[in-house]
Amino acid sequence: MPDVSLVRPSAAELPAYRDALARGWSPASIRAAETAREHLAKIAADAAGFLAGLDDEDAKGDPVRLPDGSLVPRLPGFTRWIWDGDFCGSIGFRWQPGTSALPPHVLGHIGYGVVPWKRGAGHAKRALALLLPEARRRGLDAVALTTDADNIASQRVILACGGTLVERFRKPAAYGDAEGLRFRIALA
Repeated sequence: MPDVSLVRPSAAELPAYRDALARGWSPASIRAAETAREHLAKIAADAAGFLAGLDDEDAKGDPVRLPDGSLVPRLPGFTRWIWDGDFCGSIGFRWQPGTSALPPHVLGHIGYGVVPWKRGAGHAKRALALLLPEARRRGLDAVALTTDADNIASQRVILACGGTLVERFRKPAAYGDAEGLRFRIALA
């Protein structure tokens, strides 16, 4: 397994993140190209503000715009960059204080993505394993993760980290009404 760590986004790593966005990668699976452009624009306008917005454990940031354009309240959360000496991708974690439950518009506690040129090397699996203790420290007894029904690689990552398939479901209209799979990883 590669020597992978999770790093708090900072100015030192920002050029590598910006490069990944410029090369066509996006931290979002829905509205991917738009998200990449938005991040590049925010970095160009206010790099320090962009970085600060990736770590919002008090949910003080602006409301979140869903893929359909609707706005919902922000949950506490943060993003960490997956790092092996260079940028590999990102993993985000969001939660509601005091409960493992999530509002209906939030499909899962954790979302991750690895840049295409680093896929298949175990980076996502290691990143997810490294993030799970953060969820435990916040009192969660389990986390939910969702993936597209055809994303076999992501399903393998979740299963390798102790996930169990909970259900097949239709994603809300805001997320395209597509079929998804919901997994649960017990933390207790």
